[in-house]
This record gives sequence, C-alpha cells and structure tokens, in this order.
Amino acid sequence: MASAIPTAMERPHFIGIGGAGMSGIAKILAQRGAEVAGSDAKESATAEALRALGATVHIGHAAEHLAADATCVVVSSAIRADNPELARAAELSVPVVHRSDALASLMGGLRAIAVAGTHGKTTTTSMLAVALTELGLDPSYAIGGDLEGPGTNARHGEGDIFVAEADESDRSFQKYDPEVAIVLNVELDHHANYASMDEIYDSFETFVGKVRPGGTLVIAADQPGAVELTKRVRDLSSLDVVTYGESETADVRVHKVTPRGLTSEVTVLLNGKFLTFTVSVPGRHYAHNAVAALAAGVALGIPAHNLASALGKYTGVKRRLQLKGEAKGVQVIDSYAHHPTEMTADLEAMRGAASDARLLVVFQPHLFSRTQELGKEMGEALALADRSVVLDIYPAREDPVPGVTSALIIDAAEAAGATVTAVHDKSTVPDVVAGMAAPGDLVLTMGAGDVTDLGPAILARLSN
Repeated sequence: MASAIPTAMERPHFIGIGGAGMSGIAKILAQRGAEVAGSDAKESATAEALRALGATVHIGHAAEHLAADATCVVVSSAIRADNPELARAAELSVPVVHRSDALASLMGGLRAIAVAGTHGKTTTTSMLAVALTELGLDPSYAIGGDLEGPGTNARHGEGDIFVAEADESDRSFQKYDPEVAIVLNVELDHHANYASMDEIYDSFETFVGKVRPGGTLVIAADQPGAVELTKRVRDLSSLDVVTYGESETADVRVHKVTPRGLTSEVTVLLNGKFLTFTVSVPGRHYAHNAVAALAAGVALGIPAHNLASALGKYTGVKRRLQLKGEAKGVQVIDSYAHHPTEMTADLEAMRGAASDARLLVVFQPHLFSRTQELGKEMGEALALADRSVVLDIYPAREDPVPGVTSALIIDAAEAAGATVTAVHDKSTVPDVVAGMAAPGDLVLTMGAGDVTDLGPAILARLSN
C-alpha cells in the first residue's frame, strides 16, 4: 500500500490549481492529509471544492502567494516560464514538480490502470472509477472531468487500485508504470508537440513500454492507429496484449450495440461467453469505451459479470454528451468534442438518438494549431448537423496564428454542404439559437473551451 503523502509533497503549491488535471491531484493530496495551497486565474466551483477539503486557494497569480515553507511547486505544461509564482520558487529554491510526476508519485505502490488514447480517456477512466466503487473496491482515481454521480474528478480511496487518465498531449503519460494500460485510439493531435504520426507512435510505444512486467495492455482492435501500435509492441515479452472491438480477431469482441434512446445495450463475447450490459450514454464509441473498461477490470482479476453489472451504474461525465436541460420542447446537450474524430462520433451518436429531430450545433474551435491542421476536417464533420453556429477560436494556452481563424472551418463546412452561421460575439448565441430552434430539435454545444457556459443561457432564452 502507498504511503499517505509522497516524499516532499507535504506542503505542495499548485500553479493553476483549478485545472482539471491539477485539481484532481490537489484533492487527493488534501484527502491524504497534505497542506495543499495554490492559485488560479479566476474563482470557480473547483476552487470552492478544494477549500472545502482544507486547501488554500488564491485567485490571481502573484509571488506572495507562494508560502516560504512550501515543499514543492506543482505545474502543468500550460504554465508559462514568466509566471511570478514560478519565479519566486526559483528564488526560494523550492523544487518544481510537473503534474505528471506528482500523479505518478500518488500511484506508487498501488495497482494502477492508466487510460490513454487521443479520444475517450475521461469517459473510460470515469466508467472504471464508478464501476470499481460500485463493487466496493474503493479505488483512488484522477479524471480529466467531473463525474455526474459523485460530482468530482478525483478521490483518495482506501483500496489498492488507482485509475488515472494518462495524457499524451505533452508526453507526460510516459512517467507512469501501470499494471494495466488502456489505449483507446492513436491519432495525430496536439500539433504544437507532435510533428508527425511517427512521433505519436514513438510516444505511445514508450508509454506501453512502461507497463510493469507481467502487466496488460488493453488496446482497440478496430482503430487503425491502435492496430499499428499493437504490431509495434507485440514482441514485448513482459506484456500481455488484450484487444477489444468489433473485429472477429478481437480478444474481447463487441458482438452488438443496440441504441436505446440516450443509452445503449452492449453485448460482448468474452472467453467464449456472451455478456450483455447497459451503457447510459448514446453512441457506439461510448460502448467501445465501456468494453475497454471491462477488459481492464478483468485483467486485474475482477469477475466479468460483476464488472459488467457495475458499469451499468455509470451515469456520465460532465461535458460528454451531458443533457443540460429542456425548454419549449428543445433539448440542450453539451459535448467536449474538439477533434474531428470526436466531433463525428458525437454527432453520429446524436443522430442515432435524435430519430427525425433536427440537430443544431454550436461549435467553438479549440486552439489555433489544431484549427490550422484540422480545420477542414472539423468543417466536414459539421456537415452531419442540420445547422451549425461557429464561434471564434478559443485560444487556451496559445497565441494567435496569422491567417488562422474559424473561417477555415466555415469554408470547409459549406463546401461539404453544411448550413453555417458565423458568430463572433458569444453573448449573442442564445438569441441566434432561439431564432433557429423549434420544438423537437436537439441543440449541441460543442468544444473544449468555454462554449459549455452557453447551455444554461440558451435554455433560459428558449424559456423566455
């Protein structure tokens, strides 16, 4: 069993403590008894949740926020070198720890499941966290989104299993040495850090190579990038490779996915026996996520029928096809999809759930680099909607790139036959959507930025 608090993390200070990944680590440390402190750019529900656990959370970044007795400063790749708290850490000779190293230290001594892939990490990690909790195994977990049930992204459990989302964007997932690794898919993304698919494959190979001797790789049998990665790692003698998917050669075969409105019924063939269970979110890709979670749990020795039943208790993650509400016969649903593959999968899932209803999308591109490389594909994905509203690019950690705007997406969408409205003032979106929507329509807010804030505003405008 792991020690309560990793060495040198008794009094950690987090720069950007409100972020999805950072806040999870901070919560676990606080629950283990560490004196957690940190700062974030703005007030939030996450900041309040951390304070409720005893953490000190400052709003804004300033050198004086870093206590002189801090034992380390935790940062993510998004923290810039000129951050005043980072500069103060250098003056005080306080060690700086990357988020991934902090998470790796929390997993030490535990049976870790690390969930990787270009898409689907948060959902799959959440499914495992919910199912293992339902089975009374009291896992620890760190997730990149808030669970609908417990309403949190992280927890310190007393059991010996730790489930973690493993982020490939900055290669930080190479720090982990899990007992079970899941690879859902392998595609080119995060163009500021990866120049080619070869670099992506090399990075994932390194991640897989860190699986503990005798451990298991659970990997998709249908997705081309995952198939290629499987070929590259098959010869690792210390690794048990378990494939899942609809391929007839898959070790855990997805036999059938039956849509049931906003849920699905999934039947798998595992060890020669059929097993059927419910997934409470629509779409074939979410069904595959659940099967990956099932295979990972079985690799840890958990009976498949118990785990399948527990997976049915999963009720979703915020921002992953999350129903925000209904007004005047119009349902508003929120999606985190920001890569063309994710966008297509969620739009197809909603098409399946919508039946004859119209699908209206409010899309906010995320990152200039991603739009520059994949804007055409994003626009083509939007052709699956009946009408789309496209906002300006959400920059996140990036500076603008000359000539890269939402027009790249809009032009591609219109060329693919989509009906698109460009909106530059986000505050006007509720009025625009209210002018489009009719009873029975589905409205999907989509993107990884602050487009999620529009759901309640659209519902309020529809109500009025």
